[in-house]
Amino acid sequence: MAVDRKVSFFRHSCTGVCNIFVLLWLLYCLSAHADITNGNAEHLKREHSLIKPYQGVGAGSSSQWDFWGSTLVTSQYVRLTPDEHSKQGSIWNTVPCYLKDWEMHVQFKIHGSGKKNLHGDGIAIWYTKERLQPAGSDNNDHFTGLAMFIDTYPNDDASDRSFPYVSAMVSNGSLAYDHGKDGRSTELGGCSAEVRNKDHDTYLAIRYSKGRLTIMVDVDDKNEWKECIDIGGVRLPTGYYFGASAATGDLSDSHDIISMKMYQLMVEHTPEEDSQDWTKIEPSVSLLKSPKDNIDDPTGNFRSTPLTGWKVFLLLLCSLLGIVVCAVVGAVVFQKRQERNKRFY
Repeated sequence: MAVDRKVSFFRHSCTGVCNIFVLLWLLYCLSAHADITNGNAEHLKREHSLIKPYQGVGAGSSSQWDFWGSTLVTSQYVRLTPDEHSKQGSIWNTVPCYLKDWEMHVQFKIHGSGKKNLHGDGIAIWYTKERLQPAGSDNNDHFTGLAMFIDTYPNDDASDRSFPYVSAMVSNGSLAYDHGKDGRSTELGGCSAEVRNKDHDTYLAIRYSKGRLTIMVDVDDKNEWKECIDIGGVRLPTGYYFGASAATGDLSDSHDIISMKMYQLMVEHTPEEDSQDWTKIEPSVSLLKSPKDNIDDPTGNFRSTPLTGWKVFLLLLCSLLGIVVCAVVGAVVFQKRQERNKRFY
């Protein structure tokens, strides 16, 4: 009788633990979905998205995207530069973005015949006040807004990082991107990412929400985001333009944009935040250290980071382990009580 009760106890405990595990896994999936939109069509903003077959691209009053330079628009991709020397191309959204919180997913491809370091130069993704044209590189060095660089060629001889390298910077027009130093003096952070000549799709996600900038990459064909940059204290105005550009010099690559998908993030703001004129905000970053050494302000000046999917999963996993331990302890206690009860018969 005691054995049957014990078996029944373990059976119900295991069933309960399994059900709890399934529930926790579903919660994790939902939390990961909330952390990165993963293509939530409900919040897709088509007026700021570049999607096949690229309707609304080109000249005309109804055009939502303009392109310049060597850019070639096909049915499968937007090629900013061919694999040829000294080419520059760009594509720009003609509709200013007035979203306070947003997330941009960029699907791109960088490929060419160059081997090892004999290729260049890379792709830049922009959110800027001006729609920059590729004709004047000096003009592009001094921009107002946010820029993300996928740099494939090391101009600096320093060996503390491997290329290709993803980085970001914010400028109010007074800072210039230093090509000779690969933008080290102004970067907010970065990471290495093997993006060239891949047989699979490569992606970049840029998320801006409540003063926090997060950049993630998916370049390993694992269908998962890898964090590259996560920094608070970033102030970006509304009313700027999204764009992408690429350039080649003595070395070259084909630089293709497959899609740029913009998602609106549903975030609540304080009455004070809602009342201010977001178009008048000056692009800036609150840093205690130099951009490349940026860390969150321990005094609390930076906004706290929301839990990412893997952090939530770890918390849920710890909770599950705690439940399992409690179940085992309960089983042991139950067994001891049964043995104690036997002594009274």
